[in-house]
Amino acid sequence: MRYIEVTVNTPAEEIDLRCQQMADMGAGGFVIENEEDFRGFLESNHQYWDYVDQELEDKFKGISRIKCYLTDDEEGQAVLRQIKNAYGDIETGFVEDSDWENNWREYYKPIPVGEKLVVVPEWEEIPQGGRLPLRLDPGLIFGTGSHATTRMCLAALEKFSGSGIKVLDLGCGSGILGIGALLLGCDSCLGVDIDPKAPEVVMSNAALNGIGTDRMRAWAGDIIGDNSLRARLGGGYGLVLANIVADVIIPLSALVRPFMAEGGVFICSGIIEHRWPETEAALKANGFTILEHKSEDEWHCFVCR
Repeated sequence: MRYIEVTVNTPAEEIDLRCQQMADMGAGGFVIENEEDFRGFLESNHQYWDYVDQELEDKFKGISRIKCYLTDDEEGQAVLRQIKNAYGDIETGFVEDSDWENNWREYYKPIPVGEKLVVVPEWEEIPQGGRLPLRLDPGLIFGTGSHATTRMCLAALEKFSGSGIKVLDLGCGSGILGIGALLLGCDSCLGVDIDPKAPEVVMSNAALNGIGTDRMRAWAGDIIGDNSLRARLGGGYGLVLANIVADVIIPLSALVRPFMAEGGVFICSGIIEHRWPETEAALKANGFTILEHKSEDEWHCFVCR
């Protein structure tokens, strides 16, 4: 089925009112694009990132509008006429069912990582070449293999993964790092993420790779703020992973040592260019020796012991 995408430019203070008015006309599926809300969201959640892509910031600059989607039939056209009569300042376009469900997939292709792995979206064929395929449904959670921070972590895992090692992945997202460690020979992995959706996504991606609950587990929780969660995690992890942001890694560096086995390795990334010196200083202040420090595309990764 084809849908009509209707964009109504709207003063910020009238967004709620117009959404209600348009709902009364029979519209639905609202998408709000508003610079003030976007800025407020970034400010309220700044602990989760150090960097926002300029293209995304530009998309919301000076924007205040409502989008809705109507069926391209007699009923939808009737609602469209009401919206035009009410507001005048509108734009229209068309999308197909297939656009909603599948078009985003064209941006995800197999990605060779390091020397051993290739990250393969669920719907793509496994490429020839002998690399270990890491199957993934990118979904809506961070960790697809396309970002420099994830690539650096996966490449570092090749050196330190192996039989007898259990892994703790803090900020596990899609589960890509923990799954990578298991494919590279580690015994087990426990992933933790603040996003309550993460455990379901992690276990789904693990299943795509033939990994069950005997080797992979995932929990939701706040590793920094929840003492009881940290106690439940226990210790003896030969690899601890944290692909998050500097604002989390810095306080985490004071908490992570009890999780680690003797001789264990801490791999942390997600650190933007201007934050690496203070992150390195925090790691050293908390007793870590830097084994490797790599950077790619203005992002930094530390391997520590």
